[in-house]
Amino acid sequence: MAGCRMFVLVCCLSFFVPLVSIASDIEVGTVKSISGTAVILRNGNGITAKAGTKVRRSDWLVTGTDGSMSVVFLDDTLLAIGPDSRLSVIEFEFSPKQGKLSFVARLIRGTAACETGMIGKLSPNSFRFETPVANIGGRGTKFAAKVSDSGK
Repeated sequence: MAGCRMFVLVCCLSFFVPLVSIASDIEVGTVKSISGTAVILRNGNGITAKAGTKVRRSDWLVTGTDGSMSVVFLDDTLLAIGPDSRLSVIEFEFSPKQGKLSFVARLIRGTAACETGMIGKLSPNSFRFETPVANIGGRGTKFAAKVSDSGK
């Protein structure tokens, strides 16, 4: 009897594992352009970025000392990162009909410029850009941020 219960538990849990994986595999944007060295880190694997590469929730966008990358998100947010930058797409949800709007990115190092898309216009409190020392809320605006190696 205990073996049967364990089998049922394992079967139930194995049903949910793919759902967690699917949630992080949702495409949220597309690389528009790159210059120099630019990589997307996904689940611990490096993918050479090129125009047309899909960006997913939980991806890290990384550029080398000679690199830059621009991404257009599904809500038309435009994001550009400069040389020697490291940025994570923490959260992105764009389902206006269901009222589900969210954009959270975290710049750990380097430079970034952003023009908010529909999320910043429809739900300003749902757009957040994080750095080690401050958070920026997007209200249908353009902004730029720089984070040095010391986190300032």
